[in-house]
Amino acid sequence: MEEEAKSKSKPSVRARADAIKDFRCKNLIAVIENPSDIKNIGTVIRNVNAMGVEKVYVVDPKRALPDDWQDLREDKALSKISVSAVKWTFVRRFDSTDDCFDYLESKGFTSIVTSPHVKGKASIFLDEGDYTVQTKLAVWFGSEAVGISDRAVERSALCVSIPMFGMIESLNLGTSSGIVLYEVAKQRRAYQSRYRLRNKRGERAEPLPTVMPVGE
Repeated sequence: MEEEAKSKSKPSVRARADAIKDFRCKNLIAVIENPSDIKNIGTVIRNVNAMGVEKVYVVDPKRALPDDWQDLREDKALSKISVSAVKWTFVRRFDSTDDCFDYLESKGFTSIVTSPHVKGKASIFLDEGDYTVQTKLAVWFGSEAVGISDRAVERSALCVSIPMFGMIESLNLGTSSGIVLYEVAKQRRAYQSRYRLRNKRGERAEPLPTVMPVGE
């Protein structure tokens, strides 16, 4: 009975992987800077996977995470917190903020940071941004303890904040990353459905779907 269940599960996993392939947001990376708790990493990884974001980078100066992605995939605590999303999401760690920025810039990525407060030379509310103009985009999230670093703000192109209207002017990392990544991924997925290339070139004769069919 157990072997039968396993044999059924493998094709269904493959079918799901094939179904979501066209919905993944190419060249979109979420960066977690100096996370204070492994739970926060797992929650962001879960959001990243659910929203169709391509990868997760973690700035980990305390070296709390292994360098090898395969070791991360086998981490039981992280797997449980992320609801197994870590098994399906590429994660890479960096020793410092500058190391991560250097690598991203060498690959042609533009970075934007998120903060509940206005920071940096350019700052907008989330709904004011067009997140399709950058061919390659990295979205940075700071730790719940100290937020995004001044160094990350200094090296980023833009600071994005979520408008808030209550007495409390902050959200936890899991909530804020989910809100921000949903908006960014939604815009980029809509762009990918219409155009093959950047700058609105290579328009498709038939736009790709932007929503998973029911039952997939």
